[in-house]
Amino acid sequence: MSQSRAKAEPNQSQSTAGEGDNGPLAFIAGNGSLPFAVADAALAAGREVHLIGIRGEADEKIERYPHAWVKWGEVGRLFATLEDRDCRDLVIIGGVTRPDLANVRFDLGAIKNLPRLLRLGLGGDDNVLSALVRFFEDKGYRVRGAAEVAPGILACEGKLGVKEPSPEDKADIDIGFRVVETLGRLDVGQGAVVAKGRVLAVEAAEGTNAMLGRCAELRRQRERRRSDRFGVLVKAPKPGQEERVDLPAIGPETVRKAAEAGLAGIAVAAGRVLVADRVATAAAADKLGLFLFGRKLSDTPNA
Repeated sequence: MSQSRAKAEPNQSQSTAGEGDNGPLAFIAGNGSLPFAVADAALAAGREVHLIGIRGEADEKIERYPHAWVKWGEVGRLFATLEDRDCRDLVIIGGVTRPDLANVRFDLGAIKNLPRLLRLGLGGDDNVLSALVRFFEDKGYRVRGAAEVAPGILACEGKLGVKEPSPEDKADIDIGFRVVETLGRLDVGQGAVVAKGRVLAVEAAEGTNAMLGRCAELRRQRERRRSDRFGVLVKAPKPGQEERVDLPAIGPETVRKAAEAGLAGIAVAAGRVLVADRVATAAAADKLGLFLFGRKLSDTPNA
């Protein structure tokens, strides 16, 4: 990255991001399908988009859109791309793995911000993500939440497929929401699995799919003869988390993993969990015999 390109990085002396501008909405994209679902919603609303994929994280489907690629450590290239495309609003979306900074090659833009970038890697997810939002805001950008850009992909209240949870399922759902709320205060995950009143697993750094994989293995070991489905996956945001960049999400793969774990269904916080492909997700649940259910957090006892 040349010095002339690195000079494109904005600073606080420039105009506040998003004030009266009509530039493209930038997406800093990690893995998964959510970046595309939200970008498509923005396009449908008439907003131009520009996707910036993190190499090794973002799917190559990004190349269907106006796009650029950046590597970890190419902060100068990132800001130069945003400046060249006149992007002042941005969405940070998609999963990422924390890079090993010892193996990251920093460009000039990163070196200029190195002390602050190194601090971004400290602490739990909530601290990291909140600091990341402040980092971009201090540079003059406005960070938009996926729910703000594409409210139509938020889980609605009530059933999302054809099945309803049973009274026993609803009791497990109550427990699951209380577990997520309690552990979330310690910055631990956004999900839990509860079956017949027992907490089988909580989501930690490994993510939802890995947690469900552990539940599937547990069921195979302990209940080989049972074929009925029971238990529920609950997903909800942690109390006080930075929801602009870290809303929990489900999709067809979540449903398949829940089915492999022998669960009866999935319950999510209505209006606060993203559904990457509502039609495909509901169809997968119907095909596999699981319920999908949205509940307002305020309707959960003691939550």
